[in-house]
Amino acid sequence: MTSLTSKFPWALAAVMCGLGTQISGAELSAVPATCVLGGGGRKAGGWGRVQLRLLMSFQPGGSGVSVGRCFLNPLLVVLDFSACFLSRYCEPGFVRGRGAAVVDTSGQAYSTIAPSYKTLNVRIDPNSLSFNMWKEIPVPFYLSVYFFNIVNPEGIIQGQKPQVQERGPYVYREFRHKSNITFNNNDTVSFLEYRSYQFQPDKSLGQESDYIVMPNILVLSASMMMENRPGLLKLMMTLAFSTLGQRAFMNRTVGEIMWGYDDPLIHLINQYFPNSLPFKGKFGLFAELNNSDSGLFTVFTGVKNFSRIHLVDKWNGVSKVNYWHSDQCNMINGTSGQMWAPFMTPESSLEFYSPEACRSMKLVYKEQGVFGGIPTFRFVAPSTLFANGSVYPPNEGFCPCRESGIQNVSTCRFNAPLFLSHPHFYNADPVLAEAVSGLHPNPKEHSLFLDIHPVTGIPMNCSVKLQLSLFLKSVKGIGQTGNIQPVVLPLMWFEESGAMEGETLETFYIQLVLMPKVLHYAQYVLLALGCVLLLIPIIYQIRSQEKCYLFWISFKKGSKDKEAVQAYSEFLMTSAPKGTVLQEARL
Repeated sequence: MTSLTSKFPWALAAVMCGLGTQISGAELSAVPATCVLGGGGRKAGGWGRVQLRLLMSFQPGGSGVSVGRCFLNPLLVVLDFSACFLSRYCEPGFVRGRGAAVVDTSGQAYSTIAPSYKTLNVRIDPNSLSFNMWKEIPVPFYLSVYFFNIVNPEGIIQGQKPQVQERGPYVYREFRHKSNITFNNNDTVSFLEYRSYQFQPDKSLGQESDYIVMPNILVLSASMMMENRPGLLKLMMTLAFSTLGQRAFMNRTVGEIMWGYDDPLIHLINQYFPNSLPFKGKFGLFAELNNSDSGLFTVFTGVKNFSRIHLVDKWNGVSKVNYWHSDQCNMINGTSGQMWAPFMTPESSLEFYSPEACRSMKLVYKEQGVFGGIPTFRFVAPSTLFANGSVYPPNEGFCPCRESGIQNVSTCRFNAPLFLSHPHFYNADPVLAEAVSGLHPNPKEHSLFLDIHPVTGIPMNCSVKLQLSLFLKSVKGIGQTGNIQPVVLPLMWFEESGAMEGETLETFYIQLVLMPKVLHYAQYVLLALGCVLLLIPIIYQIRSQEKCYLFWISFKKGSKDKEAVQAYSEFLMTSAPKGTVLQEARL
């Protein structure tokens, strides 16, 4: 076998490349190499594991290697560029990716199955493939808002069951970009992400000038805060509301509800009770989100410790918040909600911190899927996400709680009795939806999901849907609340959605699906080609032995030449020393 590899190293290199092993030309002199065919990833009943031990003893730079380089280079250069295109990261003389191989000028042939190029390209590093995607998200995001128009506002004040009519969607294009990016010495990076919204009339069912009847959050929230105060203060508040023309329900345009409106009550409070409200001037549900940042995030880059990639280290300089009543609920867990660690399994979960919800959330695996030809894992919200403490004890820290399926966010929303849930109270206690006419919860329209490419941890398609509701009831001593029965009344629900599309999706398909398939099948082509090339020297050696044997038999009867012929035959069967050029003997 030694003589075969010395004469035909290119055949051996092709086989080794096809088998996915590594050949080092600097140590090819009588160095054993182990090839494993059908690795541990094969299912039972497959090819199994076949080990071949081969001895290599050809000299780099010799005639055999020259033949090997001339044969291998044209084919392997193609694989080299293919692997470079796939990974966008190549080291000198080395190609990352299973089945890829390259022969350099020193006679070294390399092949590897290590997937480390993926880890290099998902970490937060200016040299990685995903850095620009992380910095400027190329996926178009849309915010779709649905309002619950109150049909019977006067009837609710008189104690009737609320009736609502869903209006929308009112769609906004969401633009995100990171700034103040600072790399720290502890393997973290800090940044601010700014967001802005632009109305999309062609995607909306309505205009920002549409009027919506909805609860007056300021009046009803202030009334709830005064519930246990002395009657004199309640009387003074009732008079102030009447003087300023404030009522329990208001009729405002979509633009005013979203981005703010001037309210005399806000000016009065800021004048006599400065710093009592977290906002100045106009009040709107999304006024604080437009043209603003979501806080200072500090996340791990994964350069030094890949196991912590994208995890949040701090938010606004703290490692936990103080909105809730338990350390577990106050913890800042997971990522910032844009990218996750690669190499996911069905046992993985998606955890992220949401500044808008003032808490960390965890999504669980549901099923495999395909988006644009790219394999994905779908993650959804568990039924316990907004469960109350009696149903799911770990959520006790978010209480005081009401019915299961809604989360009290008053502690991080200036003590207003606001609740967060799935749209239409999906996955919540049925009494919540039954208390309001016009709600129709269903999983297809009201559940949230994220489709993640499991190898890179990059979202391909996402739809996050949440509802904001207000708890209202009659407060004795405040006339504006009338005879309102206790109810959690939905104000609006919104969907943040984004899907990879166009040129970005095509590029990802080529890099994540098409090229790996090409490289996967290329290794088998090289394996078959190498086997064929190995047969040539084997047949050549066998035929040479037959010729030598026939030559020896033909002179067997001649006693005088017998010893000479036998010695010459043995000489032909012996490998020549290194550097010796053999001349073919013609018989």
